[in-house]
Amino acid sequence: MSLSKRAELISPSATLAIAARAKAMKAEGIDVIGFSAGEPDFDTPSYIKKAAKKALDEGFTKYTPASGIEELKKAICQKLEEENNLEYHTSEIIVSCGAKHCLYNAFQVLCQEGDEVILSVPYWVSYTEQIKLAGAKPILIEISEEDGFKISPSQLEQAITSKTKLFLINSPNNPTGVVYSKKELEALKEILVKKGVYVLSDEIYEKIIYDAREHISIASLGPAIKKLTILINGVSKTYSMTGWRIGYAAGEKRIIGAMSSLQSHSTSNPTSIAQKAAIAAICEQTEAVDKMVVEFRKRRDYVVERLKEIPGISCLRPEGAFYVFINISEILKKRYNGEIIGDSVHLAELLLKEARVALVPGAAFGADNYVRLSYAASMNDIREGLARLREFIKKLVNGEW
Repeated sequence: MSLSKRAELISPSATLAIAARAKAMKAEGIDVIGFSAGEPDFDTPSYIKKAAKKALDEGFTKYTPASGIEELKKAICQKLEEENNLEYHTSEIIVSCGAKHCLYNAFQVLCQEGDEVILSVPYWVSYTEQIKLAGAKPILIEISEEDGFKISPSQLEQAITSKTKLFLINSPNNPTGVVYSKKELEALKEILVKKGVYVLSDEIYEKIIYDAREHISIASLGPAIKKLTILINGVSKTYSMTGWRIGYAAGEKRIIGAMSSLQSHSTSNPTSIAQKAAIAAICEQTEAVDKMVVEFRKRRDYVVERLKEIPGISCLRPEGAFYVFINISEILKKRYNGEIIGDSVHLAELLLKEARVALVPGAAFGADNYVRLSYAASMNDIREGLARLREFIKKLVNGEW
């Protein structure tokens, strides 16, 4: 039996693939240090788990409205108003099975065959695949490390055509960790409003931010851009709730309504218990998130300093999220057992096999001269993993392999 054309377009998630291989090796008793995971290593805060248990005890285990319960939508509206200076009605909110699901719904209801979606390279691995699934074409803008991995207004304007439907922005960014300033977003906003281009703003790492940087939602920069923006967020990263699968989108009522209709025929409602837990996560202010961010900042500082000591590689200092995007362009010229290391996938495979360190190849993000290291790992693992990385790369640089 032949597969559909849309199925044949899809590439598997490289991040999940590397993580799965690392877990399989661990199951075999092999000591692997995992730097591939895109999730906090902290447990979900206890007050959130208590809310889920309470929902279970009260029998809140049945179907809910497909687009989420009203109580959670109200909590999201309150959060957006208080923290992001954005006013939405609950009819402009959808709760889905993770932020990834919100993104999928948005692409499906907004894109026609042949539409173009502009995004910068490097990009999160699922963006391009979801765009293609919607029948649209990813328009990739190469942005450089020298320019801070940020798209410029001139680059954006030059990429816009009569077929452009969406511009996708992710700040704080995965995989680079960069955060767009208000001034930078204002400049992009002017282009988008002038051209009437819709914006998909992925803000899932909103609260994992460092060095007095400020998260600004592009939707908050005026009524015109708000009308053009579909804001994507969720509880996965901020509250260490990746497995709970709760994300949300905010936007124009007509668009959210279409996303809700689509969801009603695919997944139906997000898990009832997880929705109650999400209410607690959003509404109950505790120190849990702040403590997690403080620890991530310590890890970031340690990782960046240790990477500086390794010859042949470099990286920018992340401003948010929990990733370091490591430039390996010099390493790709080296030889391993007489064979040139040709790309980031080859290097990632060697690191996993020889150094027992799991990183994600930059090719998964459209940037083959890089690998991504997640510091969502314990300090003990970070110390040991970086020592292994240093030893392996030092041998490469010195031609010892």
